[in-house]
Amino acid sequence: SSKSSNSPCLEFHFLTLFPDLFPAVLGTSLLGRAQEQGLASFTTHQLRDQAKDKHRTVDDTPYGGGAGMLMKADVLYAAWQAIVPERNPKTRTLLLSPQGPRFTQKRAHELLAYDRLVLICGHYEGLDERFIEECVDEELSIGDYVLTGGELPALVIADTVTRLIPGVVGNPASVADDSLENGLLKSPQYTRPRVWRDREVPEILLSGNHTAIAAWRDAESRRRTQAKRPDLWEAFLASGASLPPKKKS
Repeated sequence: SSKSSNSPCLEFHFLTLFPDLFPAVLGTSLLGRAQEQGLASFTTHQLRDQAKDKHRTVDDTPYGGGAGMLMKADVLYAAWQAIVPERNPKTRTLLLSPQGPRFTQKRAHELLAYDRLVLICGHYEGLDERFIEECVDEELSIGDYVLTGGELPALVIADTVTRLIPGVVGNPASVADDSLENGLLKSPQYTRPRVWRDREVPEILLSGNHTAIAAWRDAESRRRTQAKRPDLWEAFLASGASLPPKKKS
């Protein structure tokens, strides 16, 4: 099946030194299906192809001294301009960087507003600041830790955003019920067998009373968030969300 003309394909472009890292992830599961259905496209761009010297040099020593190497602004710009020949409000250039704000489910939804996402995968000690000032619309981090490069964060963002595109996940309710969609963690889930290693499925889930089940799931979602992710719980309360009714003693 193909995507309808009134719902354009979301393009992802990855500027990277290691394009071989991408196909296995991008061609598998929901991401592969999204491409087959014309809902998303994924293109990798080898940064070395834009280097002008015979060694295909993409990095150099930092002015002022210091450890490590920096990615060159001119090479990055040539690769970027090949994808973005002129500024377009429907194109967003993202740099995967620990200096950016934390990537969230909310931001993933907001990125659906664009037609094209250009993800810059940094390496070495970073990028020449002039390229960031000239071309990058925003920096995003997937967590407060150091990775070898920006490829894994870029894939995380592509996966998160792609599964939100209408039609990618077969049952829209699966997306709506995901953890974090409403700011809370998902309630516990169970399947057959009914008893496993003396552990029974909660009786309420076998009752057939969908109103009671929904109430139980909501309460468990809140309880679990408060216990496992107090940071999310505080943010949930700060957002003005209501507390569950107190149980009668």
